[in-house]
Amino acid sequence: MIPSNSMIPAFREEEFNWLLKEEVHAVLKQLQDILKEASRRFSIPTPGLENQLKQENFILGSSTMDQVKGVLTLQGEALTQADINLKTAKSNQVMHFTFRDDKHWKLQQIQDARNHVNQALQLLSGRDESYHFKTGAEVNKLMDAVMLQLTRARNRLTTPAAMTLPELATSGLMKMFTPPMPGDVMVNFYINLSKLCLTVYQLHAMQPNTTKNFKPSGSSVLHNPGAML
Repeated sequence: MIPSNSMIPAFREEEFNWLLKEEVHAVLKQLQDILKEASRRFSIPTPGLENQLKQENFILGSSTMDQVKGVLTLQGEALTQADINLKTAKSNQVMHFTFRDDKHWKLQQIQDARNHVNQALQLLSGRDESYHFKTGAEVNKLMDAVMLQLTRARNRLTTPAAMTLPELATSGLMKMFTPPMPGDVMVNFYINLSKLCLTVYQLHAMQPNTTKNFKPSGSSVLHNPGAML
């Protein structure tokens, strides 16, 4: 933290003003360059050029006796292709699903994190080398605002965004598979820390005096998509 002007002895005021004018901008420029690279890695889609985004393929690996196998394709902020073999607990039959050609599974977490990084960049761009900081408190205020956006970006990628079953049921996402997903099976894709996750739910008919009518069909399927930031 930079001390306020009132804490600086008179003989150091000139040195402090030099620090505000020269060194602060140099450090902010370095931070801005880092965030530009981070933003670039999010692969912001350009209208009409979405197909030019880098595709990354991930092999599914289940932690529950190979109940789920397959390959996912991540392009930008969306899963564009999926080839999934699924075996539920109540049946030994392997079911095969893919995404419909006209459907993508959008990962809102990636878009939100990218937006927060860009907001941090906008804050820094508004204080370029032509701007003269008058106090250390002003610098601290700027950095607090930048760090708030970066913390929010990090939290969107480190906190699972698992939808509830009612949200999944009404979202229409289960209709994007071919062949259609059985009525008693739901899946969800999301990011948790540095991993891309797939959770499979198998629904059960509600019995009298029962408060739950579902259970996860095994553990989440995890994949490491590389550093997002």
